[in-house]
Amino acid sequence: MSEKNLYLDIHVLQTVPPSCINRDDLGSPKTAVYGGVVRARVSSQAWKHEMRKMFKEIFGEENVGFRTRKVLQKIAEKIKELDSSLSEEICEKKAEKALKIIGINLSKKNDNKIEVLMFLSDAQIRAVAELAISGNEDKKEYQAALRENPAVDIALFGRMVASDPSLNFDASAQVAHAISTHKVQNEYDYFTAVDDISEEDNSGAGHLGTVEYNSSTLYRYATVNVRELAKNLGQLTPDAVRGFLESFVQAMPTGKQNTFANRTCPDFVYVALRTDQPVNLCGAFEKPVVCREGGYFEASQKAFWAYTEKLYENYASEPQSVWGFGDGFTDKMNFPQILEGVYSAVKEKLSEREAK
Repeated sequence: MSEKNLYLDIHVLQTVPPSCINRDDLGSPKTAVYGGVVRARVSSQAWKHEMRKMFKEIFGEENVGFRTRKVLQKIAEKIKELDSSLSEEICEKKAEKALKIIGINLSKKNDNKIEVLMFLSDAQIRAVAELAISGNEDKKEYQAALRENPAVDIALFGRMVASDPSLNFDASAQVAHAISTHKVQNEYDYFTAVDDISEEDNSGAGHLGTVEYNSSTLYRYATVNVRELAKNLGQLTPDAVRGFLESFVQAMPTGKQNTFANRTCPDFVYVALRTDQPVNLCGAFEKPVVCREGGYFEASQKAFWAYTEKLYENYASEPQSVWGFGDGFTDKMNFPQILEGVYSAVKEKLSEREAK
């Protein structure tokens, strides 16, 4: 079989106590209807935001990108860093000229910010600053500078530049919205705050309010197109895949964290290396899990394995390699062992491909 495709699928079951980790515009926990019932939901954006915070610890800040409208300021600062003899005014003018050559427009508010957020790496800012210092006016070279040396998260999550599609990066990773394996009903916590220095004859609370929350067993899924990632990151790819896996499993959005202290670890992790296509196994929970003795997690695990076995029999092929913890695994391993196993397997697969 040709192994031109290589995907890492990550499946997680995680129980979350009363919490409001991802809110909508009204402050309510996000939900979705799936299988005809309301589910708890945590958006992929919320989880990816926390993952990118972890990336700074895993890969170092210099290898992690940043989204900003202050691109002019970042280029000017880098020009000053590279050539301290230039005044701040000249650095800013050179940075502004560079943006004009690239075709990135400044905001009409005259605030020295570009019109929309742009996702950049420190290496790309440096490359643009070097071109600006040299006086280069070749648009193609500036575009090349913004295409080369992407940060790890740019290569994983992609970049869209509406004003110049040639600067776009296709995402190598996809993260699904997490949903509960069962039906949920949001509840309300009525709380009061006491004025510690109120008059003795003044009874009652200093503040009243409510917080909406729910609790759930979440199914979480993400996938990485390893071959696509390797096109942009080269030899750094096994480290990037390992870091993605580590951050996806361990990160947790922080909404209302101080109120609920809901930080939990996954109870079940199933990681599959595939050479056919990514396979989201949320169909295991299209029929909502019903709580009996043992709670939702135990029943969710059983539903996951039953659906997975049926899918492999009828449609998708078995994965090349599987790692995980929880009930149902032949080989028991902890999370550090999973990380090392995935890293070694990805490195070996990419080396095999290069050898051919």
